[in-house]
Amino acid sequence: MGAHGWSSASFGFVVCGYLAFFCGHFVPQAEAGCRERESPNCCTGRNNECFEYTKRKTVCYCDTYCQKTRDCCEDYQRVCLISAIDCVVGSWGPWSSCTSPCGVGSTERSRQVSVPPRNGGTPCPDLKQRRGCFGNNAICSTAKEVAKILPDSFKRNFKDPWRRPHMLIKEEKASYCVYLRVKQASAACKLKLWSAQLVRERLVCAECQSDAMSKSDRCGGDGLESTRTFWAAASVPGCHGSWVRESSSERCRCPPYSVLFV
Repeated sequence: MGAHGWSSASFGFVVCGYLAFFCGHFVPQAEAGCRERESPNCCTGRNNECFEYTKRKTVCYCDTYCQKTRDCCEDYQRVCLISAIDCVVGSWGPWSSCTSPCGVGSTERSRQVSVPPRNGGTPCPDLKQRRGCFGNNAICSTAKEVAKILPDSFKRNFKDPWRRPHMLIKEEKASYCVYLRVKQASAACKLKLWSAQLVRERLVCAECQSDAMSKSDRCGGDGLESTRTFWAAASVPGCHGSWVRESSSERCRCPPYSVLFV
C-alpha cells in the first residue's frame, strides 16, 4: 500500500514536469518589452524612466543609451530602431543686431525643428548660436560725450552791464529740457549741496540754454535714450557719474533745483 502510494506521487510529479515543459515551449506567453510600454515606446538619450520588465521580470530599457550598456529589451531592435525618426532642422536664420549699439555686445541666430525625433531617433542639434560683436552705431560718437553740468543758480537771465549800445545782441535760442535717470555718482558729489542730490535712480531735469548750444542747436552730452552716458559737475572736482536719458521737451524750462548743461 505504501509502495503503491509512493508510485502514484512520483507519477504525479513527472506529469506536472512534462506539463510545465510543454507550456513553456509551445504555449505563447505575453511578450514584455518596448512594445508593451505606454507611449512613447522608445526614448532618446539616457532615460532611466524608459524601462520595461522582461519575461523573467527583470528590468530592461528602451532608451538609446541601452545600446551602450547592453541592457535593451529583447524587442528594442525591432520596435525602436526600425521605427526611429531622426531630428531634422531648418536653415539658420539671420544674425540679430548687436545687443550693444556702442562697444562689446553679443549677437545670435536660431533655427527651427522641421521634424522632431521619435522612437529613439537622433536628438536635435543646437538650435541657437551666439557670438561676440562690437557695436559701432552712428550714435556712438554722441554716447562718448561727457556732459558738463552746473546748478540752475547759474542761469544766464541777467543783462550784461558791459554791453555797448551799438553792440548786437546775440540771438537767443529757445531752451529745451532733458530728463535723465542717474545711474551712478561718485563720492565727491556729496561735497556740495546741489551735487549731493545727484543720487542713484533720481530723475534729473537738465536744461540746455542758448549759450551752451553748439552749432547743431544742442548741448554736448545731452544723453541718449536707453543708453548710459556720462556727466561731470563743472564746479565740484571729482564729482562725476552716469545717467540714462528718458525723455526731452522742446521750448522748456526746468523747475527749481535742476541742473544746466555748460
